[in-house]
Amino acid sequence: MSNILNAFLDENLQELRDQGLYNEIEPVEGPNGPIIKIKGNDLINLSSNNYLGLATDEDLKKLNIAAVNKYGVGAGAVRTINGTLDIHIELEKKLAEFKGTEAAISFQSGFNCNMAAISAVMNKNDAILSDELNHASIIDGCRLSGAKIIRVKHQDMDDLRAKAKEATESGLYGKVMYITDGVFSMDGDIANLPGAVEVAKEFDLITYVDDAHGSGVTGKGKGTVKHFGLEKEIDMQMGTLSKAVGVVGGYVAGTQKLIDWLKVRSRPFLFSTAVPPGDVAAIMGALDKISASTELHDKLWENGDYLKAGLKKLGFNIGNSETPITPCIIGEEKLTQQFSKRLAEEGVYAKSIVFPTVPKGTGRVRNMPTAAHTKEMLDDALKIYEKVGKELGVIQ
Repeated sequence: MSNILNAFLDENLQELRDQGLYNEIEPVEGPNGPIIKIKGNDLINLSSNNYLGLATDEDLKKLNIAAVNKYGVGAGAVRTINGTLDIHIELEKKLAEFKGTEAAISFQSGFNCNMAAISAVMNKNDAILSDELNHASIIDGCRLSGAKIIRVKHQDMDDLRAKAKEATESGLYGKVMYITDGVFSMDGDIANLPGAVEVAKEFDLITYVDDAHGSGVTGKGKGTVKHFGLEKEIDMQMGTLSKAVGVVGGYVAGTQKLIDWLKVRSRPFLFSTAVPPGDVAAIMGALDKISASTELHDKLWENGDYLKAGLKKLGFNIGNSETPITPCIIGEEKLTQQFSKRLAEEGVYAKSIVFPTVPKGTGRVRNMPTAAHTKEMLDDALKIYEKVGKELGVIQ
């Protein structure tokens, strides 16, 4: 190994460990359900994005296996050569119907979506107004585009209006986009899309909503844009297929012209092999389930409200979440890591989230109840939270 690289790694890895910022990855020994096994121990799982429990759904497993038997384990090529299978087209029609748009395009991951779509539409002659708490994939997609990035105070429509006015009236930019998460994954709050649309209409902004944590969760499962009834007002709806949908991949939904453009200008679509056919079949099955009934959606929210109420009653700082995402904000990074470790030792897996994912001094354990949890599991988790919280002085 290069001496320079070796010294760099030694110094910086140790610095992360000293600051309580080094993330230990613990393999899960089996399915990622409401109870998981780590190092031979069964733990109540409150760290999964598997909101509706569909990642382990028996019907979706069967659909996946049947598609593998028919098509093979991979698509065999990029979409623009001969990696577009008939089920990819079927999936994209289903996604457009699901999101209430003319068309949709699928990608290998939600991260890929933001890298692909933002840079395909925006360039160095443009500007992007970006909420300051947007996801890392949005930030990276904006950087890749080369556009001027203008940070907007979180959920501050007055700041958005002022910066939109300045950007559009400056004459410096060909296009201006406003981009926001639909649901903010660290705090669980929902974007003020009606306010954003009002500003966007006033200044002719392109609107882009990353609904990774909203699809399947808000709008009776159809997402945050549907929640506000703004399907005709948002230009670009992005989402993942790996959270509430339970599989893997991502998509962008919008007008047919937008999707036509992305199919010839978004680099991950052009240069990466398509989503495997087994995954595509499982995704379509999941979308059918979400569309056919709100049972899983309703159970998710019921469990989320139950856990929030319990943690709040115990005295934990759970912030201002408007969704099942429930942060327990601890603050100091080392204490947050210690809190998470003690929870695991007692039987709850709730991963610590610290800088750079969240600002320094706002470390938290983020809880993600799902539709698959029972009240008994949540009650057991609350008892453990109470024990560890009092032991470490987080609650009285």
